[in-house]
Amino acid sequence: MSISPRRAGVALAALTALLVSGCSGEPERSRPTPSSPAPAPSSAAPTPTAADPAARAAALVATLSDEDLVGQVLMPYAYGSSATKVSPGSAAGNRALAGVDTPAEMVAKYRLGGLILVGFSADDPTSGNQETTNVDNPKQVRALTDGLREAAGRLPAGPAPFLIGTDQEYGVVTRITDGVTLLPSPLAAGAAGNPALTEAAWRAAGAELAAMGVNLDFAPVADVLATRSTVIGSRSFGADPKTASAQVAGAVRGLQAEGVAASVKHFPGHGLTAADSHTDLPVVRQSRAVLDRTAFPPFHAGIDAGAMAVMSAHLDVKAIDPGTPATFSRKLLTDVLRGQLGFQGVVITDGMNMAPAKRWSPGEAAVRALNAGNDLILMTPNVGQAYDGLRAALKDGSLPRTRLVDAVTRVLTMKFKLADRPAPALSTLDSAAHRKAAADLAAAAVTMLRGRCGSRLTGPVTVTAAAGRDRTKAALAEALTAAGVKVVPSGGTVVHLVGYGDGSKDLRADATVTVAMDTPYVLAGAKSPTLLATYSSTRASMTALAAVLAGKARPTGRSPVPVSGLPATTCGT
Repeated sequence: MSISPRRAGVALAALTALLVSGCSGEPERSRPTPSSPAPAPSSAAPTPTAADPAARAAALVATLSDEDLVGQVLMPYAYGSSATKVSPGSAAGNRALAGVDTPAEMVAKYRLGGLILVGFSADDPTSGNQETTNVDNPKQVRALTDGLREAAGRLPAGPAPFLIGTDQEYGVVTRITDGVTLLPSPLAAGAAGNPALTEAAWRAAGAELAAMGVNLDFAPVADVLATRSTVIGSRSFGADPKTASAQVAGAVRGLQAEGVAASVKHFPGHGLTAADSHTDLPVVRQSRAVLDRTAFPPFHAGIDAGAMAVMSAHLDVKAIDPGTPATFSRKLLTDVLRGQLGFQGVVITDGMNMAPAKRWSPGEAAVRALNAGNDLILMTPNVGQAYDGLRAALKDGSLPRTRLVDAVTRVLTMKFKLADRPAPALSTLDSAAHRKAAADLAAAAVTMLRGRCGSRLTGPVTVTAAAGRDRTKAALAEALTAAGVKVVPSGGTVVHLVGYGDGSKDLRADATVTVAMDTPYVLAGAKSPTLLATYSSTRASMTALAAVLAGKARPTGRSPVPVSGLPATTCGT
């Protein structure tokens, strides 16, 4: 491939700058370790090696055309559960989105850097921008990711692993639910308050994602739950910045230990507003001092733990750049996130098909996002328009070539950090060891907010719940039976479950025990003599709850958010 003198000069300058700076973007982590002895001192300039991800990235960037560079910063969604064979409906969706029939054709035509897998469950607060689903079961996901990688491998950027991401947060936002180990929600981990348990659980999650061919998780959520936000809610680790910071760091370490990049989100902090950025532009009115003290610490902790990516948010942060969504704010992404928090990895936009980003055309929005400091454009509503807009801006100078080269170099550096790791076998999914990691975290999360610690239910029990929770009721009934508690359809001691979206109308006045399986705020209005919280409705959480109800375990969790009129726990530790 021929390379223009201008492109070659820019690439050489980028490579030189990277080599002089150590190339890693994470200087602390590039220092020699006991398993990697320091080389003998030398006055010669450092020589890039095949094992140096940043050097490999810079060398590859130097060979790429403008079209390849533009494609590497795009990470759209696609229609269809297979890379090459899709239904007529999915083909029509892909034609409207990108002018092609299949996901593999989309990768090839636009020389994409990655693709996001989408899908949602009934309680998912992010369902508004999930236009389709690519997720059915692990075997299907692995076949899809294999097909996407095969298509990407034929591109000029093929030597760098194709990015395949998804929002596997656990709890209400969990894209892949069948056949995998389901962790309790982040809020449950916050209640458990043990970062080591969180790290072990998220390491299991990382291994399972890697087995399915997913190498980028848009998680963990680093938002401090400073408001009663329903869009963030139990996706957060809690209201205390210190607690949330330790949990975010544990999740990052766990994921990345298994070769899955973590993307902490939603910078600069979606938990400071109750509005939903899928449909509105939420306003963050707190002062800069409050942001520094409350919102930023978990992001800083994730960065210190080595997070490869940070996701920007569609938030209007009045104290820093009023009127400009953070996704499009150079002050927030370049000056604060990079300059002040020191992040040198990949910055990824939140979904560009969300309302605040759609105030501009897909092309203009992509250009604005890159110029602000993002490196990957996620979920553009029109791939062709975003691609053409970036190419036009590169040509007319409104997108500086140096900014694009910098973005692509960061993206490829992350890709090479993920390279050369064989995917685990699908048999690793839902293994006994992974289920234990989830169970340990779920057990540590169970919290008693009212009642006598250590008491147990006597006599038959009847499990009830708000409408639509038959599966969870059955799981608790099965777990109670296994724990030696008799369960009857009616007439027993009532254990009532409430979950995501439930309010005071969903409480039951005659319940002896009320259990919150999402945020625990609803318990403030419950009359039951015993109030418990699991923050999650997974099978592991129901098993842990049953052990407490049967008197076989103590509820050692502490509510990670304040609940009006109730203590964080009635079980002292």
